[in-house]
Amino acid sequence: MPRVSDRQRIAQDIRDKIASGEYSPGDKLPSLRELIAHYEVSAEPVRSALLILQAEGLVEGHQGKGTYVTPRRASP
Repeated sequence: MPRVSDRQRIAQDIRDKIASGEYSPGDKLPSLRELIAHYEVSAEPVRSALLILQAEGLVEGHQGKGTYVTPRRASP
């Protein structure tokens, strides 16, 4: 079984927390430093995971302010 990379594991965990409502739309995610400590990795996998989630439209980063869960869009 292939090993899941740290960035994929972190992205999936945050995805799951958004889906479960632990992180709601508009919530600020923990800081980069807090995420590094929580997942026990260097900064690079955390940054990569956040970029994946941004590309998926689940979070948005605001320079100097943090990363936030994007508002859910209503389905037509």
